[in-house]
Order: sequence, then structure tokens, then C-alpha cells
Amino acid sequence: FALWKKASPEHIMRWPSPWSDGFPGWHMECSAMSTRYLGERFDIHGGGMDLMFPHHECEIAQSTAALGHDSARYWVHNNMITINGQKMGKSLGNFITLEELFTGSHKLLAQAYSPMTIRFFVLQAHYRSTLDFSNEALQAAEKGLDRLMKGIEALARIKPAATSTVDPSELEKRCRTAMDDDLSSPMVISALFDWVRIINQLADGAQTITAPDLETLTATVRRYAFDILGLKDEKAAGTAAGRDYVTPLVEMLLAERLQARAAKDWAASDRIRDGLAAAGIRVKDRKDGSDWELE
Repeated sequence: FALWKKASPEHIMRWPSPWSDGFPGWHMECSAMSTRYLGERFDIHGGGMDLMFPHHECEIAQSTAALGHDSARYWVHNNMITINGQKMGKSLGNFITLEELFTGSHKLLAQAYSPMTIRFFVLQAHYRSTLDFSNEALQAAEKGLDRLMKGIEALARIKPAATSTVDPSELEKRCRTAMDDDLSSPMVISALFDWVRIINQLADGAQTITAPDLETLTATVRRYAFDILGLKDEKAAGTAAGRDYVTPLVEMLLAERLQARAAKDWAASDRIRDGLAAAGIRVKDRKDGSDWELE
């Protein structure tokens, strides 16, 4: 493979060298940039699986020959993105940009999707697996993210008890094992979802947990959901696409419904619940109030 290419007269990239006025080969560019900006040794070199050969193998060969040792400690290659089962490409007319995802402006999109929905969707597949974009999959990710954030919110409603019927170290062990297994984000999400169910049971009083265990559980959930997976509660942080008008309106309606239930006005209570259900919002009653989630 070429380390240096002679520039034709019309070529805009050209530098003087002992071999010609020219420019570095494609593989040499990356070796030069990584050494210049990351040093002779760095931790992670990423790229798509289609770059493994010849690009990265050539890069390894020339960097090792030049430096006398390996440059990157780990090579991480992600798989391809498809759209409804078809490879994404501009020539096929199915190429979607992030801006189009956030605004819903692409013809293949049924709606806009928030940045965190896209991130959560990507994390649901292992980085070495093919990732297929579809409206159905994105909408499922939107609902899944909402469910996870609701579970994290429910941690604040849990009242500590004298004994624990759950062991939060089990969650830490599952998540750590998953991340040690080639960054298996889908398994981390699976563990978090299993514990969302347990968290809801704790919030409803069906299970108990001591104050120290609750502190451990809260720290573990937040560390893996927020710090490691990089998710954010868009409603709380105000980072969703546009202002969140839904949450305060739903909370106001649920407050009205709570008053109706207290007054035993079951017709009004059911009317509010059914109206929210018709709008795609499911109400879940608790002993001391109600939760809601997107259908």
C-alpha cells in the first residue's frame, strides 16, 4: 500500500518530500494524526467494521514499523446501520441525518425523535451488531426510555424499612459483568429494566429495603444509566426537542383526578383517566397518588 503519493498537477494537496511533491496515503494520514494528537500509545481506536481491512491492518503495520510497538491498546469496530432492513446510503435515498431525526423532517420518519431516544435506541444493540432504524423500533425505544426514567424517578418515593427483601449488589454485579463482556450495553439495559420492576414494588410497599441498601441502589442505577450509558432525563433537564408542555399538563390533570377520587367522584376520575388513555398516556394508580407513562 502507498505511504506517499505523487500529486498530479491539478491536485490541491501537495507537500515537498524526497520522493516527490505529493501527499500521504490514506492509511498514513491516520497514523500521523493519531501520533500527533494522541501520542505513540493510546487506549482506544474506533471505526466501522468495513475499515478493519485494509485500512486498520495497514495502519497497524506502518505504525508498528515506525514506532517499534503497537499504537492502540484496543480496536473497537462498530457494525453497519440499516434502514428497514436495507443498508443506509445516499444513493438509495434512505440516508437520515441526526438533524432529520431530531426534527422528523425525513420522508421515512413518522415523527421527531429526541437525542436521548436515539442514544437509548443505539445502546439497545451491541456495538458489533447491525443496527436497523425503523419508526417502530424508534417508537419502542422512546417508550422504553420513558419507562426507565419513570423507574429512576420512583427511587425518590421509596421509604426505607428496617429490613431488605432485595439485594442491590445483584444489580451492580450484573451491570459490571455486562460492561466487562465487550461493553454489552443491551445486557446493562436488561438488568436496569428488571430492577425498574423491583423499584416499583419497593415504591408501592410490596418489597422493603433499608436506608443503606436504598442509597446503594440509587447510586448504582444512576451510575450505570447516567454516567456510563450517558442517558439523561430529558424532561427534568429540559433537553428534549422543544419545551416539554406535556408533563405539567398531565400532572395538573392527575391532581384534579386525585381530588375527584378523594371526593368519591368516580365518574370524573374515570373521565380524566380515559381521556389521558385516548391521548396515549397510561395512568397507574398507587396508594398515595398516580404515575403515568406513554403508551
